[in-house]
Amino acid sequence: MSTNKFLLPESLTGIYTDFYELTMAQGYFLNGLGNKRAVFDYFFRKNPFGNGFTVFAGLSDFLDALEKFRFTDKSIKYLKKLGFKKEFLDYLQKFNFKGDVYSVKEGTPVFPKEPVVRVEGSLLETQLIETLLLNILNFESLIATKAARIKKAAQGRVVLDFGMRRAQGYASIMASRAAIIGGFNSTSNVASAMLYGLKPTGTMAHSWIQSFKDELTAFRKFAELYPDNCILLVDTYDTLKSGVPNAIKVAKELEAIGKRLVAIRLDSGDLAYYSKKARQMLDKHGLSYVKIAVSNQLDEQIIRSLLEQQAPIDVFGVGTNLVIGKPDAALDGVYKLAEIDGEPTLKLSENIEKMTLPGKKNVLRFVNGNGLFAGDAIILEGEKNVSKFYHPVFKEKQKTVKGMKSEKLLSLVFEKGKRLEKPENIEDITLRVSEGLNLLDESHKRFENPHIYKVGISKKLMTLRDNLKNKIVENF
Repeated sequence: MSTNKFLLPESLTGIYTDFYELTMAQGYFLNGLGNKRAVFDYFFRKNPFGNGFTVFAGLSDFLDALEKFRFTDKSIKYLKKLGFKKEFLDYLQKFNFKGDVYSVKEGTPVFPKEPVVRVEGSLLETQLIETLLLNILNFESLIATKAARIKKAAQGRVVLDFGMRRAQGYASIMASRAAIIGGFNSTSNVASAMLYGLKPTGTMAHSWIQSFKDELTAFRKFAELYPDNCILLVDTYDTLKSGVPNAIKVAKELEAIGKRLVAIRLDSGDLAYYSKKARQMLDKHGLSYVKIAVSNQLDEQIIRSLLEQQAPIDVFGVGTNLVIGKPDAALDGVYKLAEIDGEPTLKLSENIEKMTLPGKKNVLRFVNGNGLFAGDAIILEGEKNVSKFYHPVFKEKQKTVKGMKSEKLLSLVFEKGKRLEKPENIEDITLRVSEGLNLLDESHKRFENPHIYKVGISKKLMTLRDNLKNKIVENF
């Protein structure tokens, strides 16, 4: 199933923005600047969670929203009340984005300071979509990256998204999609499952068990309803004295009718201790096939700790810490002007690392003799035969890539207001994440102090940046 299902109502797309986007757009319009050709870059300055990479996600949702980007009669009336000029509102009433978008493929591992998306069009239209782009791409990339970390910690075990009830409102919809892209197996979020073609999953809450006269009855009634997919929550009263023994009784009753208990779930207490004891009890009764699932404030660090303790856990249900992107909560992606009317432009900063890169650019990804990613070079569009690239700040640091295979990462995905291809299946995006991370050296994937992936700039881009900087400084 395709992923072209962005949730935002079409009636809100045009005003799904920060106020200053509209005030600037009106300024461009009234000053005759709106039709100038502009190029904007989307990039981020650091990986979240102290990670060594970021999983790029959200592209399909963004392109879907971009196609629908309109100002309805209701929104025009609202903007009129805010004092916007009639001639500008007349323009907005007929507005739709007619520009072009170049992007890295969704699910690709990407790195700080390299352009991930390039937007080209009139200055007015490219400015108006800034907030929409940042809102979607920053969030989904953050959650997909968190999901990839959790998936790695789980070492091939099943990981489930249980985060809807703890997410920030409708962000749970995109969070579930991003979680699947990052490697999760399924989600409890039924709305996301329907919209994006995901696999929904779930067990039961403690309230189910409390609603019956006793725990065993609650288990039996659930098993009667769902004999082919029965998972029992065993920690409502006493995990080892009541929950697991009653689950064993029900498992044996299911066996008697040719069915099998799928799993038990632990949601509190010492998960390592209880999972070991529960495994022993299940195995003693010939129930080695019954899996053990756990939940309760899990993240990649807790999961890693549980497995280091050799906890016999098969399934991890992860909620809050996944969908809110704890501890970072936001990806610091930015959207910066790189060219105006064919002239490269530059934002200076006292912090050289915040200086932007001018001109229309692409990214070359190099592959070494072992078939692994060797580094990325930010180049000017049209450059070929790059044999060396340079650290953006410390020019003496350089990497030779002569003879290495390379590919350009940014390609045209949206032209003259229309996406060029149908939305990808989410399974294909998830596979791209897995394949990409397999080509990334293990040193970049470790949780503590990952090795910094080399991202540099070509000699031509460095020369353009430095010349433009000197020219600007001379005019102070």
